[in-house]
Amino acid sequence: MKKFTVAVHGLGNIGRRAVEAALAAPDCECLGVIRRRESLGTSGDALRGLPEFADIDGLTAAKGRPDVVILCGPSRGIPTTAVDFLGKGFSTVDSFDIHSDIPTEVPLLHKAAVAGKAVSITAAGWDPGTDSAVRALFEAMVPVGTTFTNFGRGRSMGHSVAARAIRGVADAVSITIPVGGGRHSRLVYVLLENGETLDAVRQRIQADAYFAHDPLEVRECKTALELASVADQSHGLLMERTGASGMTDNQILSFDMRINNPALTAQILLSCARAATRMDAPGCYTLIDIPPVKLLPGERMDHIARLV
Repeated sequence: MKKFTVAVHGLGNIGRRAVEAALAAPDCECLGVIRRRESLGTSGDALRGLPEFADIDGLTAAKGRPDVVILCGPSRGIPTTAVDFLGKGFSTVDSFDIHSDIPTEVPLLHKAAVAGKAVSITAAGWDPGTDSAVRALFEAMVPVGTTFTNFGRGRSMGHSVAARAIRGVADAVSITIPVGGGRHSRLVYVLLENGETLDAVRQRIQADAYFAHDPLEVRECKTALELASVADQSHGLLMERTGASGMTDNQILSFDMRINNPALTAQILLSCARAATRMDAPGCYTLIDIPPVKLLPGERMDHIARLV
C-alpha cells in the first residue's frame, strides 16, 4: 500500500485527534507537529512520541518534506496560514468553517495553490465538509425540495473558539441547540476576566458574526472547574430532505449521527490529506469536488468491488 506523509500544524483539540488519526491510518506517516515556539515541550502525551517543531523549515530539515500539512488552527487564521504554506509549495487541508466566507476563500486558496503547484482542500470537516457532500447527494436524488440541517445538541468548536476570542472572556464553551427547521440557538458558558460584567460580554458575543444570526443565551461560570463540567466534546446532526424525484413527490431522506466532534473532524482531515495526494491538478477543492474513493486507503478497484 502506497504511503503518504503529513505534518500536523497545531495541537489543540483537533490537532491532538489528527495525530491519533494519522498514527492509526495504515498508509500514513506523521513526520511531526508544528507548534508555536512558546508551546514546545508542554504537551508530551498529546504528541504520542512524535517530534515537535516551531516551524515547517525545522520539520523539513529534520524529517523531510511532508506530502500534506494538516492545518488545525482556528478558522479565522486559516486563509493566511494556508496561503503561506501553499506559496511554499506545501499541499494543505483545513476545516475552515465560516460558511459565508467559503465562496471568497476558495478562489484565494486556489490562486495560491496553483502558483505553488500544490493542492488545498478546504472546509474539510463534517460541516462544512462531509455534510456538504451528503447535501449534494440528497439534491442529486431529490432535485426539487428542501433540506434542513439540524446540529446538536453539542459543543461547537468553531463557536467556542470565537467566544474565547471575545474581549473580557477568559474561557468559554458554546453549545449548539437545534430548534428545528435548520434553526439553532447558542448557549455560551463563559469564564469572565477580572473586572468584566456578564452584560457587556453578552453584547460583544451577540455582535460577533458567529453568533449574530441565532438566538443566544450566555451563562457565567464562576470557576474553571465549573466550565470544564459542561465542556464535553459530543455533538450530533440530523439532516432531512423532503421533495420530488422527477415527477414523483413525497421522497423523504434523512441522515443522522452522534459523534465526538474533534475526533470526526480530524479523521476527515486525514482522509482529505490522502485525497490531496491523489488530485489530478493543483488548486483548491472542497468535499463536493472530490470523488469519495480518493478519501479511502487502498486501491480503487478493491473499493469498487467491495462498495459498489
